[in-house]
Amino acid sequence: MRNKILVIDDEPSIIDLLQYNLKQAGFEILTALDGEEGKRLAETESPDFILLDLMLPKLDGMEVCKQLRQKQIMTPILMLTAKDEEIDKLLGLELGADDYMVKPFSPREVIARIKAILRRTQVQSETAVDNKFEETKIVIGELFIYPKKFEAYFKGDLIELTLKEFELLLFLARNRGRVQSRDELLNAVWKNEFSSDTRIVDVHISRLREKLKEETKRPVYIKTFRGIGYKLEEPKN
Repeated sequence: MRNKILVIDDEPSIIDLLQYNLKQAGFEILTALDGEEGKRLAETESPDFILLDLMLPKLDGMEVCKQLRQKQIMTPILMLTAKDEEIDKLLGLELGADDYMVKPFSPREVIARIKAILRRTQVQSETAVDNKFEETKIVIGELFIYPKKFEAYFKGDLIELTLKEFELLLFLARNRGRVQSRDELLNAVWKNEFSSDTRIVDVHISRLREKLKEETKRPVYIKTFRGIGYKLEEPKN
């Protein structure tokens, strides 16, 4: 069965370029020229992946991303932006996008990025099924992490995490008690799929803390070591 890709972009030339190349690569394609239609298709057609332009009519890309995540639609999102400004990239990631690319881009690079993220997502699903009765868990205070199911619970409640958020939390948990530099976290979680900008690590740490209901100035689980990196540790009684 072919993976279904939803392309949301208001430029017909970009739509045509991506549609042609993605079909050649074996994907099924859905398209939308504005944010409202794109959001509707994301909710009703269950795509496997979303290519989402930042600047869209009716509903911009960041708002589309935000609303989908609020509805717990965790489909991987690759943000497309013509703005080469860090604030746009980081804000998109903070709202739940998995990655970004700046226009103009190579269709080959887009396809490679899509395949890499889908490959991880597929491994996640297959691992959860294959190991249904062989779960192992990591327990840190009231945080329970099930690596084989790709699930995490805090105080008994399931935490809704993107794939990157889960991978970051799992890496910190497996190295709990040890300070990990931003470069180490970037290499471990994003490997060669992202730029060398370690601020993406800070954005994802911020999102994890929010989901763990951590106080910004007095985090209990994920501690900041200024100028170095982060450490996940057992909460002190």
